[in-house]
Amino acid sequence: MRRRVSLARPVAYVVFDMDGVLLDTERFYTEVTQAIVGRFGKVFDWSIKGNMLGRPALDSARYLVERLGLPLAPEAYLREREAMLERLFPDARPMPGAAELTAALAARGVPLAVATSSNARLFALKTQRHGEWFRRAFSAVVLGDDPRVRRGKPAPDIFLVAARELGADPAACLAVEDAPAGVAAAHAAGMQVLAVPDPGMDRGRFCDAEVVVGSLADVTPAMLGL
Repeated sequence: MRRRVSLARPVAYVVFDMDGVLLDTERFYTEVTQAIVGRFGKVFDWSIKGNMLGRPALDSARYLVERLGLPLAPEAYLREREAMLERLFPDARPMPGAAELTAALAARGVPLAVATSSNARLFALKTQRHGEWFRRAFSAVVLGDDPRVRRGKPAPDIFLVAARELGADPAACLAVEDAPAGVAAAHAAGMQVLAVPDPGMDRGRFCDAEVVVGSLADVTPAMLGL
């Protein structure tokens, strides 16, 4: 049996980010963005992507354009990227262990939520093949274009809305994130964090997370005291 992780407070609720945590969509973002910036002789790597993960799309686009000196407006980059991503998102697959862990938590009566910066249209594309899983596992889904989410990650808004949807005290919630901005947002909301970084990310950027794992396949409810 895997050993229980050390958390300062008991957990009663779990709030999951989606991209790179529940669904393997981050590779699509990488592929499409490299195709765009490659036209200008630029390289999109983790030194750049790591600072974009989890943030609102326009904020990330502005950072990308400035960092690489692209001769594109951020809005133009987003339009081109979105048109390409729309063809890929319906093929999104679960991240290793994600469906199994969420099913095991739900079977134990643990209320679960999704807190994703994706807007409603892209969320629908990404989950097109996973509607039953999401309906069974999650009590609440909060999207980036929810009017209650006035500021994107690393602000705490989306996690605070998710906690309200669950009827939870944020202090009793565990957030599951793959992005430094998401870790910061969850902590700002008063939640503890389990981080699942992409292997390409510097793990040193997740030193503030209470728990860091390589995959959700390595996590069981018992490890979390659930």
